[in-house]
Amino acid sequence: MDPFSRIGRWILGEVSKAGRLILTVATTVYWFFLPPYRVHEAFRQMEFVGVKSLFVITLTSSFTGMVLALQTYHAFVTFNAESMVGATVALSMTRELGPVLAALMVAARAGSAMAAELGTMRVTEQIDALEAMAVNSLQYLFVPRVAAGILMVPILTVYFDFLGILGGYFVGVFYLGIEPGPFVKSIVKYTDYTDFTHGLIKSGVFGLLVSFISCYKGYFAGQGAEGVGRATTQAVVLSSVHVLVSDYFLTDFLY
Repeated sequence: MDPFSRIGRWILGEVSKAGRLILTVATTVYWFFLPPYRVHEAFRQMEFVGVKSLFVITLTSSFTGMVLALQTYHAFVTFNAESMVGATVALSMTRELGPVLAALMVAARAGSAMAAELGTMRVTEQIDALEAMAVNSLQYLFVPRVAAGILMVPILTVYFDFLGILGGYFVGVFYLGIEPGPFVKSIVKYTDYTDFTHGLIKSGVFGLLVSFISCYKGYFAGQGAEGVGRATTQAVVLSSVHVLVSDYFLTDFLY
């Protein structure tokens, strides 16, 4: 095949993928507001994304707050500013670490499972069976999962922030010997409610990205076990990359 034919085929393939993505997004948004409302399935996905992610979120948030307090203490003690450790931990958790790390953990645990589940349904022709029964597969498979991601990632972020600050408090006060009064006072003084709300806005966007990308990759997985594995890997990697890239632009816009 000559080079021009290869370039033409590549361009047509990329345009086809872009069109498929746009149609999938438009169809998902369209069915988001139309019946039938699959409330039971949405709650099942909320449990899967939220409740079943509590262990990994607890572990990650606690040690993130503790190591952050440990590192900042050794930097601030040089300037006799140990009391600022609390504010640093709180601001870091609410603005950046909470939303980003919670979304990355959800992508690794729940996003990969979504992609694998939908990919298995694709290769075993279960999605074709849904369409044959006059069930809109995008409405049945995408909407509950995307809704669960949008709702549960912010809730997990609140939990992440709380445990991270609590972990920083225990290390700072009980291990490093910082006075609890100045530690808490610095948090109250330098942390504003906008830091918290902006973090929630970020986490809602991250939840949307993680859930949609995971569903999309699984829904259009290639044939066979290799296709499912490739779709799962791509879902986690692309979700993580989109979380990190969008975090920069959201931070620039919000702050």
